[in-house]
Amino acid sequence: MKSERLFLGFYGDDFTGSTDALDFLCKAGIRTILFIDTPDEERLKKFKGLQAIGIAGMSRSMSTEKMEEELSKSFGTLQKINPCHVHYKICSTFDSAPHIGSIGKAIDIGIPIFRNKLVPMLVAAPALGRYCSFGNLFARMGIGSTGNIYRLDRHPSMRNHPITPAEESDLRLHLSKQTSTPVALIDVLDLEKGEGHCLEKLNGLEDENKIVLFDTISESHLALVGGLIEKMRDLDKSLFSVGSSGIEMALGNHLLSQKAFLKEQNWPQPESASPILVVSGSCSPVTAEQINYALARRFMEIELDTDLLVSCSDHDALIDQYVRQAINLLNQGVNLIIHTSKGPDDSRNLSSSDLLKSSNNGSARLFGTALGSIVNGILSQIKLKRIVIAGGDTSGFVAKTMGIEALEMLYPFVPGSPICKAYATSGYPADGIEINFKGGQVGTNDYFVKVLM
Repeated sequence: MKSERLFLGFYGDDFTGSTDALDFLCKAGIRTILFIDTPDEERLKKFKGLQAIGIAGMSRSMSTEKMEEELSKSFGTLQKINPCHVHYKICSTFDSAPHIGSIGKAIDIGIPIFRNKLVPMLVAAPALGRYCSFGNLFARMGIGSTGNIYRLDRHPSMRNHPITPAEESDLRLHLSKQTSTPVALIDVLDLEKGEGHCLEKLNGLEDENKIVLFDTISESHLALVGGLIEKMRDLDKSLFSVGSSGIEMALGNHLLSQKAFLKEQNWPQPESASPILVVSGSCSPVTAEQINYALARRFMEIELDTDLLVSCSDHDALIDQYVRQAINLLNQGVNLIIHTSKGPDDSRNLSSSDLLKSSNNGSARLFGTALGSIVNGILSQIKLKRIVIAGGDTSGFVAKTMGIEALEMLYPFVPGSPICKAYATSGYPADGIEINFKGGQVGTNDYFVKVLM
């Protein structure tokens, strides 16, 4: 690989999923910066020695029309940059539907831009408790936890997802509702027969455009798949792939085994950061348990009135009210959680959803922007070392409202959710702060207590 060519560029379909990919690339010793928007050449030059870049997108919450506009631009830019690999990074629970966040639509946009006959797809990520067997996806309850493993359509959280409920665990059937591109499968039995058998099967598929789904249920499978994906690319153009951060884990493991990059680095230990601010737009039962655990250990909370956020005519005054309340608590040394929901049974979810339908507004945008505005108001008046932003659908809007342009990993925390340094636009108070983005399913009950370090 030429030293001046990037090894990988990825577009993440939601914000917390993007930091997930950042985490595993950095752990493999690959120097990576995550950008909030598609970077131009000048922005890339600000960061020396880059080997990979990411774009923290929000396509998971977009209509197919909006995805066409967004991804055509981002994929076009990545195609011009021409890294060895271009990855459309999705959630490891395959959150998508034909009308919103369509993974099939993303593939249909990517195929004519990158012109690959075969599009590798790897959704499993054993380190995150995600497994694929004979095309069916299984997920542990929570990431970085010891929760039970469920077939996706029986998963207590994903089958009740408020936007893209999991109704099918067979990813081939799920995807067939979103794209007409056929899906081939390299299953666990193929993987057990080894690399030679899998390469022979891949070579027999190249007569037409196909998606190739890889089963994976173990780290040994992951290492094998990483080598297969690396061998699928042409030397002079990008290989377009789709999947979870399992792609980064697989390729990273392969590179480490080949000594293609520096060995995994020894990360410094983060310092204590009390008081800490957590803002959450997550509806996940995992996050709800984490909030309750923290409240039982001397954290305090501000429950946002989501109905009022939707209907209030003086939005700025309402934000200022929450900012004053938060500053008063933080100045007392209180660790604080500000949230829009405490799980799927929170009464605010239903009432605000009804109001949002009548106002033709989106909850992720509205609540994410409100949370970001509250954070800006707080940081403009008091200094905090570290903040946590929870919720995959809302966190992108929180970050954009905070003026964040890019993120660089500082320390690993839990798998897929590192602590990062924020680079913010001039005039925004978040510049230089330590920030942790947590997806709804990520972490054990003590997550918010542990992030204090």
